[in-house]
Amino acid sequence: MLNLSPNGCSVWVTSATELALTPAAVALGKFDGLHRGHQQVIQPILKAGKGDEGQDLLISPTSPISPAHRDKHVYSTVVTFNPHPQEFFSGKPRALLTPLDEKVQHLRSLGVEQLVLLPFDRELCSLTPEEFVAKILVEQLQVTQISIGYDFHFGSQRSGTAQDLQIIAARYNIPVAIVPLATEDSNSSSVSTVSTFPEVISTSFIREVLASGDTQRAQQLLGRPYTLTGTVIHGQELGRTIGFPTANLKLPKDKFLPHLGVYAVRVFMINDTSAELTPLALGVMNIGNRPTVNGSSITVEVHLFDWSGDLYGKTLTVQLEKFIRPESKFSSLEALKNQIRQDCTATKVFFGTEC
Repeated sequence: MLNLSPNGCSVWVTSATELALTPAAVALGKFDGLHRGHQQVIQPILKAGKGDEGQDLLISPTSPISPAHRDKHVYSTVVTFNPHPQEFFSGKPRALLTPLDEKVQHLRSLGVEQLVLLPFDRELCSLTPEEFVAKILVEQLQVTQISIGYDFHFGSQRSGTAQDLQIIAARYNIPVAIVPLATEDSNSSSVSTVSTFPEVISTSFIREVLASGDTQRAQQLLGRPYTLTGTVIHGQELGRTIGFPTANLKLPKDKFLPHLGVYAVRVFMINDTSAELTPLALGVMNIGNRPTVNGSSITVEVHLFDWSGDLYGKTLTVQLEKFIRPESKFSSLEALKNQIRQDCTATKVFFGTEC
């Protein structure tokens, strides 16, 4: 699959290693969320195929790659697993911070050229660390360079460590960069690379932060706002009847949802052909079961400020900027209407717009 970017660049996405673009400089990991720690792991492979002034670098005569592959561009490549290993071992679906389409979009923005989704199955799980390097990395992907996080494990029963990969890859003259764990600075909420600091930035930690509704802290950990991307579908149109029309979003089934409640958001429209994000409006979003009207399933509804038009069928990306309040059940639609009015006021105050 080729995923084109607005500027004509692209990310080649494949789950078949025989279709991968080679040779490759590879960042290995699960990469759900593509948070600041993940971005640090990816950085070394972005530089692998570029010189100081941005020109393509070709494989050197001393490269371990076979002569048939010399004088070729080195593709910056993220290698991850599908399904998520935890989903494979538990047998239960796992909600993701970045489902596939979002992951590709973020990788494209970082400058990654290729995403390889290794099928995570019993065959892959049975490979020893040595077999994984020889068969997957050397033989199939023609790897010239590897970047991993300090806590990376691989091979049968996760028996291989980051240091093991460094040792095994050295037999093939392949350098391995082990990137320190990124951590959150407790004083300024900035990111440090002091691996002994207890607040390590991880996907599980960000999930906990989002589950508490702290979207602003999640933004600091991710390096960007947490987003929900979905297609606008028809709903019950209850909001229209009380003066607050909403766009109902259908999200990917495997998208991780934050704490149920009301959020201040920025809304963008995705161009159907270029995938470019176009700012649409500020707004207020509700994620929840709509208990006031006896809702039976979770919906995602966005009320856009100072905007009108037909959005059905369009794809929107919503940036979660601030948690306003948890979901509540009101005694009447009038009480709900009054609360929504207060939510809108609180959101406009947050954004610094007129009330």
